Amino acid sequence: MLHQLSLRNRRAATAAAGVLALAAVGINTPADAATYGTPTITLSAAYLSGAVGATGDPVVTVTVAQSGADVTALGVAASASSKSSVAGTGDVTVTGTGATRQLAVAAHARGYTDLTIKVTGLGGKTATKTLHYAASAAVQNSADTRYLTGSSDASAAVDVGGGYAVVADDESNTLRLYSRSASGAPVKSWDVGSALGADKEIDIEGATRVGNTIYWTGSLGNNKDGEYKSDRNTVFTTTVTGSGAATQLTVGGSYKKLRDDLVAWDKANGNRYGFAAGTASGQVPKQIDGFNIEGLEFAPGSTTTAYLGFRAPLVPPSEGGKALIVPVTNFDKVAGSGAKAVIGTPIELDLGGLSIRDIRKNAADQYLIVAGSWAADDNSDPYALYSWDGVAGHAPVKRADLPTADPGGWEAVVDVPDLTAPGARAQLITDAGSADLYGDGTEAKDLDHAEWKKSRSVWFTVSS
Repeated sequence: MLHQLSLRNRRAATAAAGVLALAAVGINTPADAATYGTPTITLSAAYLSGAVGATGDPVVTVTVAQSGADVTALGVAASASSKSSVAGTGDVTVTGTGATRQLAVAAHARGYTDLTIKVTGLGGKTATKTLHYAASAAVQNSADTRYLTGSSDASAAVDVGGGYAVVADDESNTLRLYSRSASGAPVKSWDVGSALGADKEIDIEGATRVGNTIYWTGSLGNNKDGEYKSDRNTVFTTTVTGSGAATQLTVGGSYKKLRDDLVAWDKANGNRYGFAAGTASGQVPKQIDGFNIEGLEFAPGSTTTAYLGFRAPLVPPSEGGKALIVPVTNFDKVAGSGAKAVIGTPIELDLGGLSIRDIRKNAADQYLIVAGSWAADDNSDPYALYSWDGVAGHAPVKRADLPTADPGGWEAVVDVPDLTAPGARAQLITDAGSADLYGDGTEAKDLDHAEWKKSRSVWFTVSS
């Protein structure tokens, strides 16, 4: 009996020694597996928007890591979609092999889906994040279309060189810097409200640039309920430093009585344009006899006289009326240092019964006018693009009818090319704030996530 126990003890001791020896030399032991941590995955944005058939839709940056593993060994892909009819897992493309990768989605249909994005690491370990995706419908001119996300209410735009533009929003006091060639979020933004003492929206509708100064104007009209809000009666300047993606803006001067000056001038001239009635309490601005400014540009060869382009009223205020421009001959001092406005001789333009939604010129004094309805419709009324030489008494020339089947009303032209050059193109931007982009009945301005709000920019050929 003692012999048998001793033998068993010796066998156990021998086996234990063998295990220790194997462990010491690492034979048949998955030592590396024990050192792999759980992968990590982060998305640069949890919300993303796209469009059916779009070119260069916004992308999301995916950052991955796993302790103990070479990051190039990690795989990233979509593993699930809550609504594959909008976009399925096979519609998600991930490029790159390092710690940061680019994720793009190709939409099939309008609507929403939640995409599960999975990173697969070594040791069979995984981690996931959810990307909330919204797709708008296909549009005309899709190859020449880009989407400016973060806001849906673009209202004025100014080129700042290097392929970038500063874009205003008529629902906030924020100016945003966007690439003109790529869809996506603004590179940077400036909330000018506090510097201007504006607690409510200025309703920025027009802008133009002279040298390093950008001049901006609010609509000067009542709000949609016919109420006077003083912040909307604002014109101001910003100073530009740098260019392109490095652009910086600093708020300069301002003036908050231009509407008063215009009303007083019209009264002194027999109430020809009905400005007093158009600004009266209860008067909605976007009426044929209302009061609403949407265009701002300087006169030919001038850095002092600016043209104010009116969305309302038409002249006379009836179907087929003419569009109104009122020159302010000292606008540089009005907006720059708060001088009282000096009003020049008004100009009436035949735009086929349409009014002015934007006006822009180039250094050669070639003008483009975006013409649209005085009404508050999103895009059901006609829009057209006219050229002009800026001279009173000279008729504008219709260049093109603008498409109206897609969401958003045409609101801004960024700059004007040489209109005599073959194939010259201009970039126009829509205000899509009232549009139902994703088919759920929600107006774009009321969407919960800034990444889903967007305006549409489109390049059009404008040469003769």
